[in-house]
Amino acid sequence: MTNYNRRQFLGVLGAGAVAGVGITQPASAQETPVVKMGNNYFDPIGLHVEPGTTVRFELAAGAHSATAYENRIPSDASAFDSGTISSGSFEYTFETPGTYDYYCIPHKSVGMVGRIVVGSPGGPAEESSIPDGEVPDSETIVQNGAVAIGSDVDGSGSTGGGMMGPGGGGMMGGSRGGWGGVPFVGGALGMLGLAGGLLYWALGRGDASPESDDSAMETLQRRYARGEIDEEEFQKRRERLEDR
Repeated sequence: MTNYNRRQFLGVLGAGAVAGVGITQPASAQETPVVKMGNNYFDPIGLHVEPGTTVRFELAAGAHSATAYENRIPSDASAFDSGTISSGSFEYTFETPGTYDYYCIPHKSVGMVGRIVVGSPGGPAEESSIPDGEVPDSETIVQNGAVAIGSDVDGSGSTGGGMMGPGGGGMMGGSRGGWGGVPFVGGALGMLGLAGGLLYWALGRGDASPESDDSAMETLQRRYARGEIDEEEFQKRRERLEDR
């Protein structure tokens, strides 16, 4: 086996071992790393790439966007925005070094956010916590290359609310500072689901009072954010509520 082929073989083995624990090495400019967009999550939630790398945001489920916070990217960079898409993927090439925070337009309110560090951390995103949801801190992302959603990697760039992972379980950065689930989250989500179901039942009653419209709209938005109804059904129900 030649030295070149041996290096390739060892590189493949190393990549497979790292992927098994949900953490990858930094993506070079020649690679095209992929961020999956699923039901209320980006995976990996934290990614480190070199300047000039093109990142592909691919839909795993539902309809989502990859939209940069205009005030949380390097000052010399342009804000990227895929718009809400329901199929296919979106690509963006990161040229300017620094920290980029981004979110999903339909699911920003439920904490669907992510962070990409290009080269080394820097810029406005390093000066304050992300306003929606949670992301790993930049040093953790750089150290590990990529941080998978729900992985037990220390470091959180926010002390805000939790978000759903691809396995459907809750995750929240708390006093542990990690990305693993905590026991009470499942129970809390169960209570929220029960409350949402009761509100949805109230919405379906023909004699519902106008005063309940605000709560019904919030329930509808939560069901859409959780991926329980698609875009078309969401729009129909929202129009019915607004007609009231």
